[in-house]
Amino acid sequence: MNALIQIISKNAEKTLVGLFSMVLLFHVCILLKLIPYDITWGGRLKSDSEMYIFETISILTILPLFFVLLVKAKWVNITLSQRVMRVVLWVYLVIFALNTIGNVLAETTFEKMFTVLTFIIVLLLALTLKKKG
Repeated sequence: MNALIQIISKNAEKTLVGLFSMVLLFHVCILLKLIPYDITWGGRLKSDSEMYIFETISILTILPLFFVLLVKAKWVNITLSQRVMRVVLWVYLVIFALNTIGNVLAETTFEKMFTVLTFIIVLLLALTLKKKG
């Protein structure tokens, strides 16, 4: 079990980059109306204009974390201070912990299914924060 945790911890940033690539693609598909928006935001969106605003917010909210993860995974060769990256990771850990609670309380079954994913993201962010460097 300990070996499995070490393997997961070693690859946490890369796993998160992959997950957030899919999340970003999901939100782009909603913006392009390839996926109906009524399955997101707890089923509370009522118009195209609301969808465009909230999905744009979703994408813009994820991008700073995505960038930090690319740097941590050494896929982008830019120097960021460890302190800045830790602060960003902590902020998003809290956001996704709250999002996990929100998914449990969502009105749509589709969004409730994402509870497991957001919980895994929280665990992977915690492992990333635990790592040195």
